[in-house]
Amino acid sequence: MASTDGKYNIKAIAKMLDLQPGTLRAWERRYQFIEPKRNQAGHRLYSEEHVLILKWLINKVNHGFPIGQAIDLLKKEQEPTSKLNVSTNEDYTVQLAEELLCALLSFNENQAQQLLNKAFSLFSFEKVSIEILEALLIKVAALWEEAQITKAHEHFVSTFIRVKIGQIYQGLPVNSFLPKVLLVCGPDETNDLQLLSFSLFLRRKGFSVLYLGEGIPAEDVELVLNETDASIFITSCTHEKNVAKTQKLLLTLEEKKRALTIGVVGAAFLQLQDKKWTRFLIEQNFEARDSWIKKIITDN
Repeated sequence: MASTDGKYNIKAIAKMLDLQPGTLRAWERRYQFIEPKRNQAGHRLYSEEHVLILKWLINKVNHGFPIGQAIDLLKKEQEPTSKLNVSTNEDYTVQLAEELLCALLSFNENQAQQLLNKAFSLFSFEKVSIEILEALLIKVAALWEEAQITKAHEHFVSTFIRVKIGQIYQGLPVNSFLPKVLLVCGPDETNDLQLLSFSLFLRRKGFSVLYLGEGIPAEDVELVLNETDASIFITSCTHEKNVAKTQKLLLTLEEKKRALTIGVVGAAFLQLQDKKWTRFLIEQNFEARDSWIKKIITDN
């Protein structure tokens, strides 16, 4: 039987279950299905039993049940909480991304907006950004490159995502004590969606970000770095044909600006094995990005 002792605060629960703290508070306030204990400071403390209950509810919601109906089902369950049938959220984020893509490829903006709202209500900002929005951008780019969708489809999907990212972007505060970051696509790169997603990740962390995207000549990058006093440079390389030019840019900047921190995102660099180049790589999962950022903050 699961322990009923208070063990986890709401921040730990939110991270464990990829559930927004505000959503959890709203569920508790409206349905009163669990009663967390409180510590001396009055903060909620959740038990292992609460975790099992929440996992069970999230699983039901992920399969289409309204939360009120899911809680009604929970109350009718005859099994003890230790035997509740629960599953992780991983499959549902994939499902949501696929449903969102289907809606957008059908030019159904209203349905797409509803699905995105649902994702943000259930999961953390980082999970939606990386596992749904960025995964969607990468898939759309691949479908376009493989001629499986038209330019009209690609443009509609990318515009929808850009607008949503832009709306989030503007409301994020900047920490003036963190270093400035310049983001520019690698030479001849035309797909800036992954770099755009990473710029949002950095803004979420409080960095001052100058995002220039695609079409910036390599010779202009050093000029912009000098004028903006940016101490971090991040570029992208998604096409294998552009790897050599991107490598040349990285070496040039590293030689001329030894204090500059350089990073690269993109599928083309993921294929490289030589440590001479993999040392620049920032993998696209949240843990890798977060670890890279923490190291940057420590070094600066």
